[in-house]
Amino acid sequence: MELSSDRAVAAVEMSQMKGKDDESVSIDGDYESLPPHVSVTTHMTAGAVAGILEHTVMYPVDSVKTRMQSLQPDPNAQYKSVYEALKRIVRTEGIFRPLRGLNITMMGAGPAHALYFACYERVKGSLSDIIQSGGNSHIANGVAGSVATVLHDAVMNPAEVVKQRMQMYNSPYRGLLDCVRTVTHTEGIGAFYRSYSTQLTMNIPFQAVHFITYELMQEQLNPHRHYNPGSHIVSGAAAGAISAAVTTPLDVCKTLLNTQENVALNCMNISGHLTGMANAFRTVYRLGGVAAFFKGIQARIIYQMPSTAIAWSVYEFFKYFLTKQQLEQEARSGQL
Repeated sequence: MELSSDRAVAAVEMSQMKGKDDESVSIDGDYESLPPHVSVTTHMTAGAVAGILEHTVMYPVDSVKTRMQSLQPDPNAQYKSVYEALKRIVRTEGIFRPLRGLNITMMGAGPAHALYFACYERVKGSLSDIIQSGGNSHIANGVAGSVATVLHDAVMNPAEVVKQRMQMYNSPYRGLLDCVRTVTHTEGIGAFYRSYSTQLTMNIPFQAVHFITYELMQEQLNPHRHYNPGSHIVSGAAAGAISAAVTTPLDVCKTLLNTQENVALNCMNISGHLTGMANAFRTVYRLGGVAAFFKGIQARIIYQMPSTAIAWSVYEFFKYFLTKQQLEQEARSGQL
C-alpha cells in the first residue's frame, strides 16, 4: 500500500511538473505573436516605452550628430570625433547642453512609437497570413515597417524640426516654446513638415532594411522565436548600424531642411528658405561634394546601434511579459 501510495504521489508530482513545463513552452512559443484578442493598447504601451528609451539614452550622441552634419560649421563647432565633441560641448557650453531638445523628443517619441509598433504588428500579421500562411515573410516585414513609418513620421517630424534647431551651435532659441512660436511666426506651420518627404524617403528604406535585417538575424540567432534578450540586443544593434549607414546621405539632407543652416544657404546665395529634397541634394553636393553626404556617419551609427538594441530588447520584453501575464490569467480562469 505504501509503495502504491508513493508511486501515486510521484505520478501526480511528475504530472504537475510536466504541466508547468508545457505552460512555459506554450508561453515562449506564443510570445512572438501576441494573442489575437490582446488589445492594441498592449502594442502601443510596449512601443511607447521602447521609443522613449531609444531616443533618450543616446540623446547626447544625437546632438553631436546634428552638429557634425553642419555643412558650414562655426570654427568653434568643428569636431574630429564623437568623444571630442561631447567633451568640448560640456566644457564650453555646460553639462546639460548635449541634452537640449530632449523634452520635445520625449513628447514626440512616445505617441510616434506607440503608433509605429502597433501598426507594424498588425500589418505584418495580416500580410504574413496572405503571403506565407502565417509564417515569417521578409516582404511582409519590409512593407509593415514602411507603412508604420508613414504614421511615425507624421507625429515625429515637427518634434525633429524643433529638436535639431535647439541642438545646433549658437541656437537662437531660449527654449521649446520660444522655438515653436518663432518658427510658426517667421516661417509658418509648414516649416514643421518641410522635411517630411525627405524624412519618409530616408525612413522608409531605413525601416525596411532595419526590419528585414532584424528578422534575418532572429532567424539565425533565435530560430524558435523564444524570448531571448541577447539575440534581441545583437539583432537590434546590427539592424540599426546597417540601416543608419546606408541612409546617412538622406539624413544629411533632412538636417539641412530642418535647420535651414544660414551660413550654408548664404554661401549658395539662397534667399528665403530651402525646400524640397532635390534642392537639398544639390546644395549638399555643391557645398561639399560626395563626402558631404556622409558627414556625421560615425555619430549616426554610434547613436543607432545601442538605441535600436534598446528599443527592440525593451519592446520584446514587454511583449513577453504582457503575453505571459495574459496566458497565466487564462490558465487560472480555466482551472476555476
